[in-house]
Parts: sequence; structure tokens; C-alpha cells
Amino acid sequence: MGTGRGGMRCIKILLCIFNTTFWLAGLAVIAFGLWLRFGGVMADIASDKRSPEYFFMGLYVLVGAGALMTTVGFFGCCGAARESQCLLGAFFACLLVIFAAEITAGVFAFIGKKVAIQEAQKIYEDIYDDYMKNPGGKVNRTIYHLHMALQCCGKDGIEQQMGLPCPENIQLPKSCLVEIQKVIDANLHLVGIVGIAIAGITIFGMIFSMVLCCAIRNTRDMI
Repeated sequence: MGTGRGGMRCIKILLCIFNTTFWLAGLAVIAFGLWLRFGGVMADIASDKRSPEYFFMGLYVLVGAGALMTTVGFFGCCGAARESQCLLGAFFACLLVIFAAEITAGVFAFIGKKVAIQEAQKIYEDIYDDYMKNPGGKVNRTIYHLHMALQCCGKDGIEQQMGLPCPENIQLPKSCLVEIQKVIDANLHLVGIVGIAIAGITIFGMIFSMVLCCAIRNTRDMI
């Protein structure tokens, strides 16, 4: 009996440590997703009319899972402290949802890379064509802002001498289409790694919650 209680106390401590780590990881995932959406180069690619929704969709799943991660620890901590099978069951169910969401975001990032690149490149090409038709006003500021963010100039990298608003510090002309591909490839790779890593962490939480739940049931049966 004493050994069983000691083992259950150990599992409770491990579960509380896991929940604290999980909560911090959730905040980190939210910050990472929001930075990619609003603070990274991809935010500059989004225009007033169009945005790379395929890329942003993966970020929305990631941020949503991160928000759920920051709240799901409540069920785990309360369930462990109160030795409640109901709360631990809810904790397990939430972890299962997070696991599915993170796996989806990870697979989405790796498989949907080509579509996301094509979508973002099409947005730039539309802005480029608008500038060629009417090189002035708002589109002038938009294309210059993109060139500064990506440190590139034009679609083929040879337009630097053709009157395009390009960054002054570029030594060699670089194609914006190539730079967009590099940026999305790197960002989606990060999203995929984060999604798969968080999914792996949730497995440990599900194991701890089920072990503790079984220990609580066995202890009550003995009583």
C-alpha cells in the first residue's frame, strides 16, 4: 500500500513537471507562430488583396495548438492534485487533440511546401505586374518594401537597372522568386520540426496521465 502511494506520488510530481514544461512550450509555440505570421518576411509578402493562405493555415493550426497547450495544463495539475480520474481523462483527451493538431501542422508543412511557394510567388508576380503597368503610388511602396524585406530585385534578378525600386545595398542582383522559395522553405521546415517535436512531447503526457489514472483506480479498488 505504502509502495503504491509512493509510486503514485512520484507520477504526480512528474506530471506536474510535465505540465509546467508544456505550458512554457505552449507560450513559445504561440510566440513563434505569431512572429512568423505578423513579424517575419511572410507578413511582408501578404498584400492588401491577397495573402499566402496556404502557409498561414499551417501557422493558424500551430498557434491554436499552442493556445490549447497553455490551458490544458490546468486539467493535468488539478487532476493530479485532486486525484480525479475525470480531470485526468479530460487532460488525456486534450493532449490527444493537440497531438493530432501538431502532427497535422508538421505533415502539412512538409507536404504542402510546393503549393505554399507557388502561392507566395504568384502574389509577388501580381505586385510586379501592377508596378509595370503603373509604376507609382502605393504599389511603388509595396514592391520596394518587399525588395527590402527579401533583399532582392525583380523576378529574374536582372531588373536592377530597369528602374525598379531596389535596395541600394544589393551587390549582386537576386531574383525575388528564388528568395521567396528560400524563405518559405526555411520557415515551413521550422514549422514542421516544431509540430513534430510538440507531438512527441504530448505522448509522454498521455502516458503519465494514464499511468496516474490507473494508479488512482487501483488504489481505490484496494480501499
